[in-house]
Amino acid sequence: MAIRLLVIEDDEEIADFISRGLREEGFLVEVAAEGLTGWHALRTASWDVVVLDWWLPGQDGLTVLQRFRQVNQTTPVLFLTARDAVEQRIQGLNAGADDYLCKPFSFAELVAR
Repeated sequence: MAIRLLVIEDDEEIADFISRGLREEGFLVEVAAEGLTGWHALRTASWDVVVLDWWLPGQDGLTVLQRFRQVNQTTPVLFLTARDAVEQRIQGLNAGADDYLCKPFSFAELVAR
């Protein structure tokens, strides 16, 4: 059975790059382009992995993550964001992210994580 992966990313080019690449790797991928849509997808389906941007319209990724962790403590979440300061990485991990990857990123590293 393929791994179900939700990508919550508002940058259309990045979302397309990630989703195409992950599908080629054999993942089943759905994309949400803003925070509230992502939150709805998180609540209404089961995911094996979530790739989450921090800066999102509607609701930021940090808030989405915090809300998600209140109802789901097990699904791995990887922050994929341009917020690269050490303090921001710590904040994201402390909010419940399992991993943190800064943009720009290597696709190979994303898949490895």
